[in-house]
Amino acid sequence: MGGAKQGGDDVAVDPARSELMRRVRDKNTTPERAVRRVAHALGYRFRLHRRDLPGTPDLVFPRLRRAIFVHGCFWHRHEGCARVTTPKTRAAYWREKFQQNVRRDRRNLAALRRLGWSVLVVWECQTFERTELLAKLSRFLDDGGGQPGEGS
Repeated sequence: MGGAKQGGDDVAVDPARSELMRRVRDKNTTPERAVRRVAHALGYRFRLHRRDLPGTPDLVFPRLRRAIFVHGCFWHRHEGCARVTTPKTRAAYWREKFQQNVRRDRRNLAALRRLGWSVLVVWECQTFERTELLAKLSRFLDDGGGQPGEGS
C-alpha cells in the first residue's frame, strides 16, 4: 500500500498533502531571494549554499567569515511567530520532525561558530519588512556588528 510507516502501522498519506509537500523548496525560496536582494543592494557579494560548511548556509560572505541562514518559521519553529502551527493529523510525527529540525539547526550553528564564523538566522517573517531587514543585515555585515554567536 502507498502509505507511510509510523510506529509500525501503515498510515494512508493524502495525495493532495503529498503533492503540497513535494512543492516545498529548500533553496531559492521567496524569503531567501528577498535577503539576497537586500544584501546585494547593500553592496555585498556572496556565495550561495556552500555545501562544505555545516548546515549549508543560504548566503556566505567568505571574506567576512559571516554566514546567513534564512529559515522558514513553520519548518524551523520560530518561537512566538504566528506562522508556527502544528498539523492536526499525525501530530506525533510532526512534533518529532520539528524537534529534529531544531536540534539539527542548533548543531549546525554551533559547528559554524566553532569554525570561527559569525552566523545570523533570518526568519521568513522578518523578510516582509524591507526596511527592518536592511537594518538587520547592515548591522550584521558591517564591521561593527555580527559578533561570533549572534543569532536572530
